Amino acid sequence: MKHRVDVMISEQEVKTRIAELGREITEHYRDSGSDMVLVGLLRGSFMFMADLCRTIDVSHEVDFMTASSYGNGMSTTRDVKILKDLDEDIRGKDVLIVEDIIDSGNTLSKVRELLQLRGQNHWQSARCSINPSAAK
Repeated sequence: MKHRVDVMISEQEVKTRIAELGREITEHYRDSGSDMVLVGLLRGSFMFMADLCRTIDVSHEVDFMTASSYGNGMSTTRDVKILKDLDEDIRGKDVLIVEDIIDSGNTLSKVRELLQLRGQNHWQSARCSINPSAAK
């Protein structure tokens, strides 16, 4: 059986939006006075984060976490496990959490709660896409 794949968003549209997002982030953090760290949620955010980092024109660090709410299956659960934690201290820094897609929002919520306990100065999130079929 043949499957049909349709392009919903062109490569150029994705590149344009990432550049716009990079400019927005640059403008937002330009005069913050705090160090900025981008926290990528692995593995899905890697390519999006790499492209986004190249468009941000303010000094920033990069770190990664692996958080999973899928367990052994394909559907999300409420239980979020941290499989790889940050390498650096985020205390007093502005944190931008970067992820590929939001299904339930549960993973982002739990990661945000964890990072707040570590004393970050301010946080935002950037995502490549939101899964409309999983939005609640």
